[in-house]
Amino acid sequence: MLPVTIFQRVLPAKTAPCLSRLLFLNQVNNYSDSTTTKNDSSNTSNISESQNECAASDVESSLGEENVSRLLKEAATYSDVKDTNWTTSPYPAGAPTSVEEEVVKPKIDPLDTCIVLFPGQGTIKVGMVQKYLRFPQARELFEIANEILRYNLLELCLKGPQEKLNQTCFNQPATVVNSLAALEQLREERPRVFETCKAAVGYSVGELTALIFSGALSFENGLRLVSVRGAAMQYASNKCPQGMLSVQCSPQASVSQACKDAEKWVQDCGIEIPVCQVAVYLYTQSKILAGNTQALEYIEKNAKKYGLFKLTRLPVSGAFHTRLMEPALKSFGKMLHTLEFDDFRCHVYSNYKAYPYGNTALIKKYLPKQIISSVKWEQCMQLLYNRPPGTAFPRTFDVGSGGRMSTILKLINSKAHEHCIAV
Repeated sequence: MLPVTIFQRVLPAKTAPCLSRLLFLNQVNNYSDSTTTKNDSSNTSNISESQNECAASDVESSLGEENVSRLLKEAATYSDVKDTNWTTSPYPAGAPTSVEEEVVKPKIDPLDTCIVLFPGQGTIKVGMVQKYLRFPQARELFEIANEILRYNLLELCLKGPQEKLNQTCFNQPATVVNSLAALEQLREERPRVFETCKAAVGYSVGELTALIFSGALSFENGLRLVSVRGAAMQYASNKCPQGMLSVQCSPQASVSQACKDAEKWVQDCGIEIPVCQVAVYLYTQSKILAGNTQALEYIEKNAKKYGLFKLTRLPVSGAFHTRLMEPALKSFGKMLHTLEFDDFRCHVYSNYKAYPYGNTALIKKYLPKQIISSVKWEQCMQLLYNRPPGTAFPRTFDVGSGGRMSTILKLINSKAHEHCIAV
């Protein structure tokens, strides 16, 4: 009788006897081969066949189906599975070993944080700053500005005329100081804003306001830079008739084609530098175009053809954020490179890149490009307020725009607007 082999322990009941029979036949054949020199070949064959039959009979009797089934059953009891003393783990002690176990992380309630938005040129009106002058530090800001700018900015803001206040060289410094004065009201009413603010975003010249607010740029240096920026862009605006045009876009609107056709029209009119492009991506249904006055007139006359409606000229004298502003870069860049910057207190988003500044060294790189490149305002807002469904939005403060930035935010992200407060 053959001993029970490992194969008989693990193979099915019917398979084990057959395999044992084959193994035995193989052993007999090997024995037959080794004795062929001593025995006649025919006799060997007869003996082998007789032995095969006997062996098969013996295997079947000793390894019945019940015996093999019993062995298989006993081999698969796993009776010692609960004894974990012998186990080892590749993970450090105390580490979670199941995907269902979550590492507890401290969470900050979004409503305990805030975002600050600053306006750009064209929002300030005569008398608008009056409500902020009840705060001593706001009045002090205007006094410092008067010394740096060497003209009475406060008187211009309070008494006008509006036509003079709208001029780029005056409007940009006035917009920045007005926003910083509004911050004094916010500081008085909500002192924790400066501690809990996570990001600041400024529209066009408002980006400089955001840099001052973040601590990267001092108020004095920031105001000097704004003064040079306004004067330089006013200089570029005087090079040729130019302007900006707000348009609403239908779903079928072809803004790029409209700009191309407008530039071609201007070129045919003999204009040396034909320009018409998107200067500001305001929100999905609205863009601000800028370029030669003749190009804007072409857009106005052919608006329906390109799916554009509600066209409005902006109260500015230049085609800001287009290549028509290139004459402004020399003096602005010269002033910019004399300044030093401190670390950011919060994230500041770049209009040019639509992403936060990674470090202060990028300020000198991005600010000049912002003057001649499109303002990606909608893209900034989308990135800033993008969050998983069900996540609360932070509080947002619209500082110094009279509610304009809040209105634009509502058209981009209505849920974020629910927590927006105009100051």
